[in-house]
Amino acid sequence: MSSTSQKRKKIQKKFKNRGYNLKFDALDEILVFADQFPDDDDGEAIDLLLDNLQETHKSSTVDAESVRGLINRLLGAHNAPEEPTTSASSLAIIDAFLVPKFGYDSVKKKFNEHKSSLPIHGEASAKTALYRERFMLLSQRVSRAEHFSRPAFDAEMSQFENNEVGLRFLSNVISSIQSLISQRGRKWVMGVISQLEDGHFYLEDLSASVEIDLSKYKITTGFFTENTIILAEGEMQVNGIFQVITCGFPPLEDRDKTLKAHSEYDFFGGGTLTKEETIKLADLERQAVNDTFVILSDIWLDDEEVMRKLETVLDGFESVETVPSLFVFMGNFCSRPCNLSFGSYSSLREQFGKLGRMIGNHPRLKENSRFLFIPGPSTVLPRCALPKYLTEELRNIIPNAIFSSNPCRVKFYNQEIVFFRQDLLYRMRRSCLVTPSSEETNDPFKHLVYTITHQSHLCPLPLMVQPIIWNYDHALRLYPTPHTIVLGDKSEQEVCKFGGTTCFNPGSFSTDSTFVAYRPSTQEVELSAL
Repeated sequence: MSSTSQKRKKIQKKFKNRGYNLKFDALDEILVFADQFPDDDDGEAIDLLLDNLQETHKSSTVDAESVRGLINRLLGAHNAPEEPTTSASSLAIIDAFLVPKFGYDSVKKKFNEHKSSLPIHGEASAKTALYRERFMLLSQRVSRAEHFSRPAFDAEMSQFENNEVGLRFLSNVISSIQSLISQRGRKWVMGVISQLEDGHFYLEDLSASVEIDLSKYKITTGFFTENTIILAEGEMQVNGIFQVITCGFPPLEDRDKTLKAHSEYDFFGGGTLTKEETIKLADLERQAVNDTFVILSDIWLDDEEVMRKLETVLDGFESVETVPSLFVFMGNFCSRPCNLSFGSYSSLREQFGKLGRMIGNHPRLKENSRFLFIPGPSTVLPRCALPKYLTEELRNIIPNAIFSSNPCRVKFYNQEIVFFRQDLLYRMRRSCLVTPSSEETNDPFKHLVYTITHQSHLCPLPLMVQPIIWNYDHALRLYPTPHTIVLGDKSEQEVCKFGGTTCFNPGSFSTDSTFVAYRPSTQEVELSAL
């Protein structure tokens, strides 16, 4: 076992013994701190850090923010110059199963963090809570939207237009579905599309459900599937069916506006920052112009041709002036499903060891780059990291290797990046209830990006199409909208920038020899291929 792995385990054990749950970003900070004392075999520096932490930190969860100030004080490094290169403290990897869970309280108008542990096998109520929390998340977002905010004055005065000065304000009040029984005329409603009866589609909110007629609809961009939450304008018919005239997804909110409304919450999982820390990290991020992330999807380790192509890529980056700071390898890592009966797992373990030796043959990459491994598509989401049995040989050779979940979150200084490996485009298109609108675009990838960003969710498919662990549905949320979303998909590589978010698909390296070089300081995406 490598010295770094032993040190990680030693630190985790010390914190666990004192009742602390150590997050990955905090562990990276503490490792950097521990490296300042190479002769400290007894871990006295860590004990000193823990003693100081117990005096100031009351929570059982320890993140990077909790230890950063203490470490700086212990090292006397308040005035030390910051290095412009990527270090452990500039890059935080957040596993999906460690993402904080928040639920919205509509009465108090605030989010509450779920503090207790979450079982993988949830009770039946967890499934109901999944739908309710998705709806409440978007409902509170819509309440701040200009065209759907509820006026504080008379409803008849909520529509105002001044042609002389070119000023126009229109407020559309969203009605509850239950209230449609007693109201006439055109109304706006918000709900989840569901199929409660075969061939009959309904719109559900927290009050009731109503059958909808989509025969005369006009829709916006996006994939409209079961489980998606929509805003619909229409009129109740005498037969009790809601005739939809116009429908679309809840309006997307600017990231800065969301952060302003919820500045005290750590939705992403990278720790909350003060205003001064945010400004400082933003400046460091702008300076990190040499940092590059190389992302490859579908690395079939059992295919000799794929391994030769991968070695060509590594050879190329080994010879550049500044090597990439991060390589992201996304599954699948095998060209066919693994099967215990045919010894596939032992074979895959050997192939990971072979990959480790290949990386080890590139000393500059091994020394200066980090390697993040994300598992491939799964029948149930989120998917946990690859088991240590498969990766142990590689870990021994490459101490900078990190094995995380699918999806996985990465924080680079201030920038929030989400990685997700799932063949989502095909499944979303196949699950569409209506033909996507071609008014704004015919590009399926843009429809996909529009859908997941407006739904604030990576996979808004029906649970029967894509099962999700009920208690961990929050790990797939995109709220606030991250800076960058990487969608590893077997479809052709593409990049799309929408609403301040950069989204791209690196393509399939095994089938198309494509990959992406991403520069986080400028959010520049370079589509590459051999």
